[in-house]
Amino acid sequence: MAELQHVSGLKALNDALKELPERIARNALSASVYAAAKVIRDEAKVLAPHYTGPVAQGHPPPGTLNRSIIMKHIAEKSSKYQQTYYVVVRHGKKYQKQGKKGTLSQDAFYWRWVEFGRTNMAAKPFMRPAFEAKKQSALQALQDKLASRIAEEAGKLAK
Repeated sequence: MAELQHVSGLKALNDALKELPERIARNALSASVYAAAKVIRDEAKVLAPHYTGPVAQGHPPPGTLNRSIIMKHIAEKSSKYQQTYYVVVRHGKKYQKQGKKGTLSQDAFYWRWVEFGRTNMAAKPFMRPAFEAKKQSALQALQDKLASRIAEEAGKLAK
């Protein structure tokens, strides 16, 4: 069996992934990028402001912004050696009336106003600070998951 080598840098990572069987490279990379995106998403949920006041008629229930922060795999921008996940905020009418009873909303149409502010409202950013605060942790999560998945798959191949 080939010896595992140390990979440093994106070009070296890309070259190393191309040496692996296609399925292993795709699955290991997808799981690794997912782990990195999860770190950013979780931090954005922590930093997102939580409304605690009374809810007026027609306004989203408390916790809508937090529930609406998700990770989304972008298949169109993904390939064998590149996986793309976005950390986004759900918004739009199709995300209203969610849940078993239709009483939950994941339509955080107002998230841009919170993130960037308006003329009569100060910005309370949560997405950009989440990325800045956790980008190194996300990179470390990607590296750790990639190393463990490649070792796991290599062990399966050796059997």
